Order: sequence, then structure tokens, then C-alpha cells
Amino acid sequence: MTGPWAVAGAVLRPRLRGVVGGALLGALATACGAGLLALAAWLLATAAQHPSVTALSVAVVLTRALGVGRGVARYLERLVGHDAALRALSDMRGRVYARLAATEPVRRFRSGELVARLVGDTDSVQDLVVREVLPVVAAAVAGSGAVLLAAALYLPGGALLAAGLLLAGVAVPAAAAALSRGPAARAGAARDRLATGLVDLLDGAADLRAHGATGRAVAAVAAADAELTRTARRDAVVLGLGAGAGALVAGLTLAGALLLGVAAVDAGTLGAVPLAVLVLTTLAAFEIVAPLPAAAARLTAVRTGLARLLPVLHAGPAVAPREPGPEPLPRRGDLRVRGLTAAWPGAGGPGPVVLRDVDLDVGRGEVVALVGASGSGKSTLAAVLFRFLDPLAGTVTLDGRALTTRPPGEVRGAVSGVPADPHVFDSTVRENLRLADPAAGDDALTAVLGRVGLGALGLDDEVGAHGARLSGGMRRRLALARALLVDPAVLVLDEPTAHLDPGTRDAVLDDLLAAADGRGVLIITHDPAVLPRADRVYTLRDKQVHRRDGAARSTGEPQPYPAPNA
Repeated sequence: MTGPWAVAGAVLRPRLRGVVGGALLGALATACGAGLLALAAWLLATAAQHPSVTALSVAVVLTRALGVGRGVARYLERLVGHDAALRALSDMRGRVYARLAATEPVRRFRSGELVARLVGDTDSVQDLVVREVLPVVAAAVAGSGAVLLAAALYLPGGALLAAGLLLAGVAVPAAAAALSRGPAARAGAARDRLATGLVDLLDGAADLRAHGATGRAVAAVAAADAELTRTARRDAVVLGLGAGAGALVAGLTLAGALLLGVAAVDAGTLGAVPLAVLVLTTLAAFEIVAPLPAAAARLTAVRTGLARLLPVLHAGPAVAPREPGPEPLPRRGDLRVRGLTAAWPGAGGPGPVVLRDVDLDVGRGEVVALVGASGSGKSTLAAVLFRFLDPLAGTVTLDGRALTTRPPGEVRGAVSGVPADPHVFDSTVRENLRLADPAAGDDALTAVLGRVGLGALGLDDEVGAHGARLSGGMRRRLALARALLVDPAVLVLDEPTAHLDPGTRDAVLDDLLAAADGRGVLIITHDPAVLPRADRVYTLRDKQVHRRDGAARSTGEPQPYPAPNA
């Protein structure tokens, strides 16, 4: 697994020209500021000696040039450097979005943790450029220039300034980074707890109130917020100590430069004008390195944020990349599962086997039911059929064409359906349907609504958050309408009648089966009322599937599923 800096480097590499350009422009702006102060010192000290008008004119012109150059360079630094930072941030967000869209990280983190990592930790890329690279390069380039100027004026003064800048620009920031390492890690964990607590509190507000648990949930959020506040205070203390230590080093270095310069003037080895330039150059040089302690303290937080993104970016895929098959999958056909063994990915490889040697058939136009206890592996089988999970062994074919060797998007166009808890987005009916087919026209959308018994709904009707304005049956019908827009060969319906009253259940089943229209239908259910609607029933127990035909349903005894060639 690559480290956080390797991930940052991979994102910044395509933007390297902008990052380097912004850093050099920042160094130029900083150098112009320091040069302006040194030139002002020379101008004021020289003016007292009544120099020629030409010398004064040249100095005034240079002062104006440095002043204008500083502003222009600073503007261009913001333009070029921030543009590169924002583009790198966009690239990082694209990577995180792509991994989240693959579902593996979503299954391994709580929603609040993902929100914290997607928002706060992803911004670390921008902070790395704006708050780390740009000021460090500017300080290194401009600081070196200040040391060279001071050494040219008076070598001992240049050596003293170099030592002071190393203390203020390297030693103090290193100490600040060491002191902030612990608080930065605790801040990340506290942000996770705070985001998770807030999401749980808002999403589960009704249930929390019903069970009198709102106070405990609010207290947990308050505790996470208090921890984050304490961490922020520790960060502020570290920043204050860094700024104070930098100011102390600057003051001592400035005092030393004055003592050395005055002694040199008394000895006749240094003039009054160079002394003034030396002193103000020393003062300007420490303004250059003043942001570095804060940058070093922030660097630990940046590294922590990037490290927290690694589990998301490197979550192992549950489905291997595949190439499209030589022929498109049929729009109708027989689904056959043979010898299927499946397990969900674990920390170091496949986890415990959930399904073993499963055989199952869904013929064209057939309604097949799959029943089993909770945790028996029914949803795992649905995940394999939907290509959310690769099997460890076995095959899944549609009219003889293998599905487990096809890309997920291609398979989901042939095997679609309704999950156990279909998500309805806070938008209109039209936009919820167009998730399945963005190019579908209003006539096609209206027709599919009629097929699932939702003809009374308008396409512009708002459904509310999580479909709050729809009943449970209407949400399932809407999810089925989405699946039908894909025109799949097989429909997989996971608990289609869950939480429905008998009247609504029967109506939903009627509409579901009527809308199937010659497709194979696999109904995964706990509901015994569904079984009389099925042409064939399978029972999933002990990680294996057993078949019950019509006679077996009458006796209630499961029979072993016959061999594939039986």
C-alpha cells in the first residue's frame, strides 16, 4: 500500500508546472518585499549624506518597481498556485468519488466517517500546496537571497543571519510539527465521531425520540465536539509557542546583528549605510520565515488527512475489472447458477464462505422464490447476480453467456431489480427514474409508471428525503419502475413485500409480476404469502440451496436440488 505522500505526489504530478510556477512567483513576491525594505534602508541612510540626484532617482525608481512587482507577483502566485491547488483537489475528489462509486469503501465505513474523509481530509491536498509548498519555497528562495545580501555587506552578519534563519525556519518548525503530531491524530478521530454522531442523530431523529434516546445521542455529539475543541486549543498553543519562539530568535539575531555592525562601524570595517541595510535586511528575512512554524504544525494535519484517505482509496475491489464480451447479453433468457461459492472480502483476503456449491435456475418468464433465514446468504447471492461481488468459484450464465466475466455495468443492464431497501433521492419522480436511463423521454417515464401502478404520480412531483412523501409500497414500485427502464432479462427482487400490510402486499405483488412481462423473476423473501405465486421455490440453508417443486410445497419438506444434468 502506498503512503500518503505517494498519493499526494501522484495527484500533484500532473499539476507540477502550476505548483512550481506558483512557488517561484511567491518567492519573487517575498523577495520583492524584502528587497523593498533593504532599498528603503539604503535610500534613507544615503539621503542623510546628500547624494546626487541621479542616485536618488534610481533608488526611487527601483522602489516603485519593487512595490509594483511585489503586488503583481503576489497576484500571479495566487492565480497560478491556487489554480494548481484547486485542480489537484478536484483530481483527488474524483479519485475518492470513483472509489465510493465502486461500493467497497461504502460497505466498510460509517456514513459520518465517509463524510468527514470526503470533505475535510480531501482538502488536505489543497492545504499541501497553498499552506505548505508555496510558503516553504518562498522562504527558502527569498531567505537565501537575504543571507547572500547580508554576507555581501558584512560576512559575520550574514553568518549570524543564516544561523538565526536556520533556527527560526527549520528548528522551530520541526519542534512545532513534533508537538502537533498527537493533536492532529486525535482531531481526525474526533471529526469522525462528530460527523458520525451528527448523521446518526439527524437520520434517526424519529427513532431516537420514540425510544427516549435523543439525550444520549446529543451527549455523544457534544462529547466529540468538546474533544475537537480541546484539540483546536492545543493546536493554538503550539502555534503560539512557534510564533513566540520565532520572534525570540528574530529579536536575538537582530540584536546580535546590531552589536556586530556597530562594532564593525567603530572599527572602520563597515560603513553606516551598509549597517542600516544589514539591520533592515535581517528584520525582513525573519518576516519571510515567520509562517513556517504554522506551516510545519499544519503539515502533520495534512499528512494525517491524507493517511485517512488511504483506506478509502485502497479498499480492495469486490469485483475484478472485466472487458465486455464479444456479443451483447440477450434481453431475455434463462439464468443459470452452477457450483457458486461466495464470500465477502476480509482484511487479508476472502472472509468466511457464505454460499457453497449453489445451483439455481430462473427460466424465461418464470417466477422463482428464494427463502431462507436471516444471514443465510440470500443477499450475498443477489450481490453476485448484480455484480457487486465476484464468486470464489462457480458460474452464472444468461442463455449460456457467462456473467461473472463481464463488466458490472453490462451485467446490470441484463440483471436488474429492487434491493431490500431501495433508495429514493430527494428530487422529482422524473429525476429518480432517469437514474436508470438519463435519455428516457417523458412518454417512456409515464408509461413505466403506469406499468407499476403509479400512473397517478406526476413526473414533477417531489418525493422528499428518502421518499418521505411516498408510502412504502410506492417507494418499491418506483424502484421497480427504475429497474424496468433498463429493460433487463431477469428481475431480482429482494424482499419486495417487507413492511407492507396484506392489502398493499398483494397489490404490489400483482403489479410486480404483471410488469415482469416475460422476464425471469427471482424473488428473495421471508414472506410465505409470496410462495404460492412462484413456479419454483428454493430454500437456502447451511450455505446451500435446496429446491421445492409444487408437490414439495404442499408437504413443506425441502428436497435437495437435483444435479445440473438431471
